[in-house]
Amino acid sequence: MATADHPIGIFDSGLGGLTVLRAVHERLPGEDLIYFGDTARVPYGTKGELTVRNFASQDAGLLVGLGVKMVIVACNTASAFALDHLRETLPVPVIGVIEPGVEEALRRTRGGPVGVIGTSGTIRSDRYQQGLREGRAGFGGIADERILVRECPLFVPLVEEGMMGTEITRLVLGEYLEPLRNARADTLILGCTHYPLLKEEIAAYMGPQTELVDSAATLAEAAEQILVAADLLRTESEREGLLDFHLSDIPWKFAEIGARFLGRPIADAKIVGLDEMEQAGRTVAKGTS
Repeated sequence: MATADHPIGIFDSGLGGLTVLRAVHERLPGEDLIYFGDTARVPYGTKGELTVRNFASQDAGLLVGLGVKMVIVACNTASAFALDHLRETLPVPVIGVIEPGVEEALRRTRGGPVGVIGTSGTIRSDRYQQGLREGRAGFGGIADERILVRECPLFVPLVEEGMMGTEITRLVLGEYLEPLRNARADTLILGCTHYPLLKEEIAAYMGPQTELVDSAATLAEAAEQILVAADLLRTESEREGLLDFHLSDIPWKFAEIGARFLGRPIADAKIVGLDEMEQAGRTVAKGTS
């Protein structure tokens, strides 16, 4: 049985979820965190629902096997396609990025259009749009005509190549975001964990009338609330929480990219073989059969 002293597990299809780990660490500095990035099979945003669900089950199963007290799905596509399945199959609380982002957008909107930007898989899943239509946490839903969505697939490689602040990034921003700016969106959900690294440029382009919802920050706040409610929050700790990194592959320029997302160097990362991940997925499935 999980206790407050156990670590929190966070997984993503690659390294973008390090923005979530960073936000959780800043909000809950005494918590130990285990991060898994499925860098051998990234991206998830272009894959089908069944494939993403299978990968997510393996990722989460690996973390449960490492003894985590909570699983944070720091991947918008996995949150869209696999969150319900993981909640049904895992023995610990599970939270994804979509629900906190929707709640925060509904809280902030002032009656104008609400924009959502993300990968193709996230946008086409319709999960953000569905959440906005239905409403959450005491906030009423909004009409379809107020929901504006844009697929922004080039943002991910631009961030991973460190091209923030360049002319090509400004051009891509304009190409993707011009319809949202022209529609005077009053709120914009950054529906990908890579996008917070473009937050300043997106904010400058959209203008002061648009409030940005950072999925990493909203998820960290929601995770704290769930831990408190489940009596799993580590409340007495005089030390900084440990950060433990696991990857399915060490990508080219890993240290550079990882430090960009995390805001600090990553000293070490353990490699997890695909066979070990498949076994983790089978173990979770067996435990629920």
